[in-house]
Amino acid sequence: IMLLYSKLPMKISQTPHPLMNESIKQPHVCIMTSVHQATDVRIFVKECRSLSHYGWKVTLIAPHDRQEEKDGVTIVPVAQPAHRWQRMTALLRQSYLAALRINAPIYHLHDPELIPVGILLRLRGKIVIYDVHENLALQIRSKDWIPSWAKSLLSLGTEVLENAAALFFDGIVAATPSIGHRFPAAKTTVVQNFPFLMENKQEGLSSTGKDFFPIMYVGRIAKERGAFEMLETLDLLGDPTIKLLMAGNVASEALLQMMKRHPGWHYVDFRGWLNHGQVQEMLGKGRIGLVILHPEPNYLKSYPIKLFEYMAAGIPVIASDFPLWRSIVEKASCGLLVDRQNPAAIARAIRWLMAHPQEAAAMGKRGRQAVEEHYNWPREERKLLALYDRLAAGLDNLSTVKQKEAW
Repeated sequence: IMLLYSKLPMKISQTPHPLMNESIKQPHVCIMTSVHQATDVRIFVKECRSLSHYGWKVTLIAPHDRQEEKDGVTIVPVAQPAHRWQRMTALLRQSYLAALRINAPIYHLHDPELIPVGILLRLRGKIVIYDVHENLALQIRSKDWIPSWAKSLLSLGTEVLENAAALFFDGIVAATPSIGHRFPAAKTTVVQNFPFLMENKQEGLSSTGKDFFPIMYVGRIAKERGAFEMLETLDLLGDPTIKLLMAGNVASEALLQMMKRHPGWHYVDFRGWLNHGQVQEMLGKGRIGLVILHPEPNYLKSYPIKLFEYMAAGIPVIASDFPLWRSIVEKASCGLLVDRQNPAAIARAIRWLMAHPQEAAAMGKRGRQAVEEHYNWPREERKLLALYDRLAAGLDNLSTVKQKEAW
C-alpha cells in the first residue's frame, strides 16, 4: 500500500460525511470494480439499479470507455487493464484517485484487488463494504496460470487478507451462504445472484420448430466449466438438428482455437459475449440448459447464476451431480443430474428430454415456479437494502436531531 500510494495524503479526514450535511437529502454510495465490466449483471443490473431505484445516489467506478449516466447510475470510467499486473498496480491507484474525487460516505468494493483501496478509504473515515463473489482462496487452487508450488501459498495469503479486511471493513456482502460462513456473522449479509422475476418467459418451448433443437450454455467458457465435455457430447449425438447456443467470454484465445478444432464445434452456434438483454432473448429460444462444471472445490458449494437463469427461462436443466445442486434440482424437479465426466451420460439425458417433450416442458414450468417462489432477485434485493439502511442509520445516529429530520 505504501509503495503504491506513498505520494497521497494518509491523514484521516475530519470533515463530516455528506450524509450528515443537512443540505444533502439523498444518500450517496460509490460502487467500485477493477475487474468486471461496467454493465456486469450482479454489480450494475442488480445492485446499482436496485439502490438507485430506492433513492440512493449511485456512482460506479469501473473499466469503461466513457463517463455516462445509465439507468440513474453515474458511471465513472477507469482504464481497461492490459494484464493482471497492471490491474493490481496502476489501475488500483487510478481507482483510488477517482474514489477520492467522488468523496461518497459509503464505498462498496467488488474485487479482492481493491482491498488496499478499501483500507485507505476506511482510514479516511469512510464506510466500506466488501462484496465477495467467490471463494477466491479455493478458486486459486484451480488456476492453470499459477505455478503449482505457488498455489497453496497464494491461497493461504488470500484467505488471511480477506479475513483481516473483514475485521476492518463495516460490512461484508457474500454471494453464497458458504462464502458468508467465512466471515463474521454480525457484519455479513448473504445476497445471492438470483435472476429477476419478470425475465425469460417460456417463449421458446413451442415456437422453435422441429428442424432446430437449441441447447443453451451461458457464462464463462473454460475447461473446468465443461467446455470439452459439451463438445464431446455434441460429437456423440452427431445430430445436425441440435445446436449448442454458447454465449460468454472464453478463458483464452488458445482455448477457443482448441475448441474450434474439435469435431463437436460443428454443432456450436458461438455468440461470444452478450449483454444482459441479449442473454435473456437467447434463453427465451432454448429447450435445454447445460451447467456441466467440474467438481472444483469452489464449484461444489456454488450457486451458478446460469442454473437459475435456465430455470427462470422455463427450460429444463442438465447439471453436474453435486450434492448442493442435487438438492436444488431434485427439490424443484426441474431437470436431470449427470456425471459431468461422462459425455455419454450427458448425451443420454439430452436424448431423453428430446424424446419426452411434455415431461421436459413440465420440468421447465416447475423450475420457473421455483424461481418465482424462492430463487429471485427481489428477495435478495431486500437483504441488500436492509444492509444499506443499517449503515445509513449508523451515520445518522451521529448527527443532531435537526440533521436526522433532514435525512
